[in-house]
Amino acid sequence: MAEEENKEETKSSGGGKGMIIVLIALVVILLLAVAGGAYFLYSQGMFSPKDGQNQEEMVKKEEAGDSKETFKANIDDLVLNITNAKGKEKLMKLSFAVKSVEPTIAALVEEYRAEIIDVVIAQISARSSEELLTVGGKALLKEELLEEINAIVNEMTSNNEEVKANNIKKILFTTFVIK
Repeated sequence: MAEEENKEETKSSGGGKGMIIVLIALVVILLLAVAGGAYFLYSQGMFSPKDGQNQEEMVKKEEAGDSKETFKANIDDLVLNITNAKGKEKLMKLSFAVKSVEPTIAALVEEYRAEIIDVVIAQISARSSEELLTVGGKALLKEELLEEINAIVNEMTSNNEEVKANNIKKILFTTFVIK
């Protein structure tokens, strides 16, 4: 009887050892697969540290900023009609400067003044006076004017290889009065 129990224990422990070996092998295979996938993603640049990228971008921007001058052109004294939330009309006086890396920006702005003013009128007309009086509203207006003015300059100078695309970098409001 004791011999039978020993045989059963040997059989069950032998089966347990086999199961442990299989589990260890599966864990090792899984670890190798994860390590291989991680290496692949790392080699493709997916695990590049975000802070490192931001630092590299900042260094590039600083180098570009140091080596390139900025130029300004003004759009002065636009008087625009706007409405408030209740539909009441108001007047707005707006002047702004565009800041660019393009040396000929003043000539470009003067040449395409009508197109730029049309974009400004369209953007202002799409907003209420209450929205424009908020900091967020002004920031959004700046962003959209920047995109649209760049689009105009890009389109009009597409055949001129000397003028860089998206050369306007900033919009600066110099007068912003709503009455």
